[in-house]
Amino acid sequence: MTITEYFQLLFTDYTLRTITLGTAVLGAICGMLGSFAVLRKQSLLGDAISHAALPGIAIAFLITGAKDTNVLLLGALISGLIGTFWIKGMTTKTHLKSDTALGLVLSLFFGFGMLLLTYIQKQPNANQAGLDKYLFGQAATLVVSDVWLMTFVTGLALIILLLFWKEFKLMLFDADYTKTLGFNTRFIDITITFFIVLAIVLGLQTVGVVLMSAMLLAPAAAARQWTNKLSVMVFLAAVFGAFSGVFGTAISATQNNLSTGPVIVLVASVFVAFSFIFSPGRGILFRQLRFRKNRRELELKKTLQMMFGIAKTHENVSHPHSIKILNNFQGFTKKTIREIEEKKWITITGQEWALTQKGFDEAENMFNKSSDDE
Repeated sequence: MTITEYFQLLFTDYTLRTITLGTAVLGAICGMLGSFAVLRKQSLLGDAISHAALPGIAIAFLITGAKDTNVLLLGALISGLIGTFWIKGMTTKTHLKSDTALGLVLSLFFGFGMLLLTYIQKQPNANQAGLDKYLFGQAATLVVSDVWLMTFVTGLALIILLLFWKEFKLMLFDADYTKTLGFNTRFIDITITFFIVLAIVLGLQTVGVVLMSAMLLAPAAAARQWTNKLSVMVFLAAVFGAFSGVFGTAISATQNNLSTGPVIVLVASVFVAFSFIFSPGRGILFRQLRFRKNRRELELKKTLQMMFGIAKTHENVSHPHSIKILNNFQGFTKKTIREIEEKKWITITGQEWALTQKGFDEAENMFNKSSDDE
């Protein structure tokens, strides 16, 4: 099946439509909430929470004995929240830094979860088969009820964001100032964290514990390269996340033996790489072009200043001088004098140049600025 055939079947095939909608909604909510994790410099939080959710899945299965998705995700949510509060408790009550707390919780919870999965696999109960899908995800298991749940959570998160937009924005950029204004910073922090945990838990079934943090952070990291405005970043991150879900699912469905979760993450990584290179404001390409342009502009102005030093020794600034006089100037080239002429700073007649009034004023302005700086 080709990509074109996939999109033609998208509106008629129940399974393809369900999986695509599910991954698109998941990508949107992860991108939207991941923006706050990136801006709060909590990039590793998503990794820690996703790993912390694993023992909750295993314990929920041990208690109920059934692989009910809603029950397992509820266990993951509780376990993820416990891991999150452990992280915050260690950073506030001890001298440990956040990266140490994140590493400890990630290792402890993930190790405990793997221990429980090993124990479950050795039980005679046949229901445990496939429980390890939460490690790497299995998008094919998505059903309509899962998509509706993701849509509901996305809508709820969007409503909360709109209602408390000012508070969230203030909290992101100046928590101390937010507190002085009388806002409950603890409530705001808990609300943001809760929805981030919720988004991660919803994605475990599709992307899995191991790759979920990339799904949360990649769209936001890509969006951050294109704008300095929070609202635009959140919107772009949601769009990048949704497109990653759709195209990742399409590529996975049209190729044999490709897991959907890893492909979605790879597509999101392509958005990140493209943004890092081609975004106008922060992209590597445009930054290099600006650097070369500024360096060239500096070379031209250095040459103009040297010409200014020669021209101002004459009462008439347009007095002609031989081009040969410039040969001893370090860095001078014929291309340089041609570009200076194009800027109408000098005129060239045969093998002689003369400073124009525009060039004289420009050079004098630079000279005065350098004198003021000294």
